[in-house]
Amino acid sequence: MRYISDKDPSEFRERLFIAIGVVFFIFSILVVRLWYLQVMKSHYFGELSLNNRIRVTKTPAPRGLILARDGTILAENRPGFDLAIIPEDVEDMEKTLSTLEKLVGVNKEILRKRIKRARGRPPFKSIKLKKDLSWEEMVRVAIYRFELPGVLIEVGPTRSYPLGEITAHLIGYVGEISVREQERLRRAGKTSYSLGDIIGKSGVEAIYENVLRGMDGGRQIEVDAHGRLIKVMKEIPPFPGNNLRLTIDVPTQLALWEALSGKAGAGIAIDPRNGKVLAMVSTPSFDPNLLIGGISEEDWQSIINNPFRVFTNRAIQGQYPPASTFKVITAAAALEEGIIEPSTKMYSGPVFRFGGREYRDWKPEGHGNIDIKKAIIESADTFFYQVGLMVGIERLARYAEMFGFGKKTGIGFGTEKAGLVPTPEWKKKTYGTIWYDGETILTAIGQGFLLTTPLQLANAYASIANGGTLYMPQFVESIESPSGKVIKEFEPVELGKVELSTETLSLLKEALRGVVADEDGTAHHLNVDGLRIAGKTGTAQVVRLKKRTRDIEKIPYKHRDHAWFVGFAPYDDPRIVVAVIVEHGGFGSQSAAPVALKVIQTYLKGLEERDKLLSTEHKRGERL
Repeated sequence: MRYISDKDPSEFRERLFIAIGVVFFIFSILVVRLWYLQVMKSHYFGELSLNNRIRVTKTPAPRGLILARDGTILAENRPGFDLAIIPEDVEDMEKTLSTLEKLVGVNKEILRKRIKRARGRPPFKSIKLKKDLSWEEMVRVAIYRFELPGVLIEVGPTRSYPLGEITAHLIGYVGEISVREQERLRRAGKTSYSLGDIIGKSGVEAIYENVLRGMDGGRQIEVDAHGRLIKVMKEIPPFPGNNLRLTIDVPTQLALWEALSGKAGAGIAIDPRNGKVLAMVSTPSFDPNLLIGGISEEDWQSIINNPFRVFTNRAIQGQYPPASTFKVITAAAALEEGIIEPSTKMYSGPVFRFGGREYRDWKPEGHGNIDIKKAIIESADTFFYQVGLMVGIERLARYAEMFGFGKKTGIGFGTEKAGLVPTPEWKKKTYGTIWYDGETILTAIGQGFLLTTPLQLANAYASIANGGTLYMPQFVESIESPSGKVIKEFEPVELGKVELSTETLSLLKEALRGVVADEDGTAHHLNVDGLRIAGKTGTAQVVRLKKRTRDIEKIPYKHRDHAWFVGFAPYDDPRIVVAVIVEHGGFGSQSAAPVALKVIQTYLKGLEERDKLLSTEHKRGERL
């Protein structure tokens, strides 16, 4: 009391006002904060509280099936069990990650990174930590489920590829969408994808993503305090994606794979009557099933650093000099331009000398005086050196482009390469130097700067086989609903006409038949009774060797020539065209031709069996 009585009332009031001001300021902050939480963030916290009891989860839709022409399944779905986590439900994250590391064998730092990458997701949305758990891993996690709040096992469709590496480059594979892919799709107006969704990464899976992807469903569920399911309150079932039926003939695909096994190379078979792809193989390959459940960093690095580039689809991405397979193009240009006649004979010796340089023939003794047909049959280099000079590079390039070289076929794979048809203008732009006649000589026999893919070469020969029509290669027969109803059928698409006279086309076909049927033909060993194969071998030089030998084992692998064969059968009614490249395989007749023979035999035998079956069924129907 004495303390108060000694003070001036005005001084006491001043301190009282300060205290009241402080209290009012603190109270104002509390009111503003309360208003922010109750009004501005009411929706968020309402959703948060609701999600503590009621949650909406997504049910992934099964992707559509991918089928071969006969209905064989090339890509399907099976039940998969994924390890997931909801961080909001986790009580002790460090303990949880350490436990999961022991249960499923994934380093906890990797698990932590996967959780970190999912930042920005909606609250209480699960994050996948490991896909496709094994039965043992699933049991271990289930045993510890009461000690791991926030950890759950999600069941959904998982992609499976029954033929594995045999169809890997054609079918491709699927994987979890990346942030970059999601952003790209968002810019394209496709906002239905979210992190954790599955998307086609390559091959048919990627090209027809919009067809194969289904419509996801959802469930409204009630959970307990630990996020565990109590009951399903409402459910919208997912709708599967549509199916794809391909033009692939499975026995032919298997035959091509078996014939190429152990080699680096590619093969493609097409129907020359319509451009339908019957088989496509690239070796070495990879097993897409290993990529479905996630792959370790070490295994991934071993794949992408493989010197044989296993992810490269050599059938459409491999670019090689076409070698002697290009001689028919040179011949076509010379005949159509009137530079030579079918009866014109020229001396084809062991060496052609031009510009102070010697251009050798593969045959040490040469071929003597021969005409254009014999030159194709015996693959006479020195004959085509001379013809190429007379035709000139501009006309060679024009005819090459007419046959489809130097541009994509339009098959639909975004990774398809265009090859290269060189011209003086191209060389000037690329290297800043002029074109030399010596380069024309090399181009005439398919060497030098000229590059092609196996698909381009097969398509060019298909136009010879069918009488002059270039088709767009087609690998999809139809789109079908999940119940099997045909939604869309794909018709053959003409790219253009190869403007050659009937006489020139007939001569080329006869010469290609002679390559196999004539005793002096470079592929005479393919002259199997009943097949009537026509085709051309090719040996593409990788490096210039002082002396060539037929014993390729004496040559270092990386210096060995690439081996080509491209041909069709039957000669008088072509039903299949096959192009095969064996990298560093040496001579085409030794390495590539036997591969093509096996493929042609398999396909034509299958056609014969189908024709017999149809004939039997027709006769049975007539009797009924």
